[in-house]
Amino acid sequence: MAESMRRTILIWSAALIAMASSVGQPKRQVNAAPRNPAQSPASQPVPKTASPQTYSIEQVQAGELRFASQCGFCHGRDAAGGETGPDLTRSELVAEDVRGNKIGPLIRKGRPDRGMPAFDLNNADVGTIVAFLHDQKAKFEELGGGRRAVDAADLATGDTTAGRRYFNGAGGCSGCHSVTGDLAGIATRYKGLALLQRMLYPTAGKPDPARPKVTVTLNSGESISGRLASEDEFTIVVLDPAGARKTFEKGAVKFKIDDPMSAHFDQLGKYTDNDMHNVYAYLDTLK
Repeated sequence: MAESMRRTILIWSAALIAMASSVGQPKRQVNAAPRNPAQSPASQPVPKTASPQTYSIEQVQAGELRFASQCGFCHGRDAAGGETGPDLTRSELVAEDVRGNKIGPLIRKGRPDRGMPAFDLNNADVGTIVAFLHDQKAKFEELGGGRRAVDAADLATGDTTAGRRYFNGAGGCSGCHSVTGDLAGIATRYKGLALLQRMLYPTAGKPDPARPKVTVTLNSGESISGRLASEDEFTIVVLDPAGARKTFEKGAVKFKIDDPMSAHFDQLGKYTDNDMHNVYAYLDTLK
């Protein structure tokens, strides 16, 4: 199996384990009482629709397209939460809405204090969004269960002091990172699950990290260095200093990859569950 594929499997396995082990754990902070996991917003029952409503499939489909283009970035294309917006299928306002009497005014006025702009949409477009939201809410209610997302509070289970000690000591994190340099304000740029994912798998998310460097040595002895463009089980593609792509068969050359992310990949095999949550807790203080 290719090295890149092996890394991917290790990374996502560790990330899934981390997320699964995080959800539902009581919150532990220095000098703070443990939090009852039932208090987590993600563990609360979905608010029931006050007035069940049905809409035509045409309205729902039109609303899906309109919602994705206008609202999907913040609330997710399925309305179950996105980059910055909450899960609307769990919204009390949506649950209490009757054919747009609450959703419509909110769309048109927005919530500037929460970063939601006002939208100048006609009645037909608002109506399709209303139809889509109620349809999505009904679908998620049928799924059962009270948890579909990881709330930021669910992840706050670590000890910040222990996390700082591990960051500067056994974890070796401070050898590459600085809390006053590249990590300054990281908890403002990434929140909750996004921060955990960035910590475990820094190649996911924005900004993209620098590409690994690679040096390819041909049978003639000539060396070609550049950024790694891609790699699979059989070939390696290099971007030379001029930006040209050069493809080599792995079996016909020697190559060395210098990947600054390799320390993160190696760390995944060293973290204990407590270490992982403690470092997350520490990073979450860097605002």
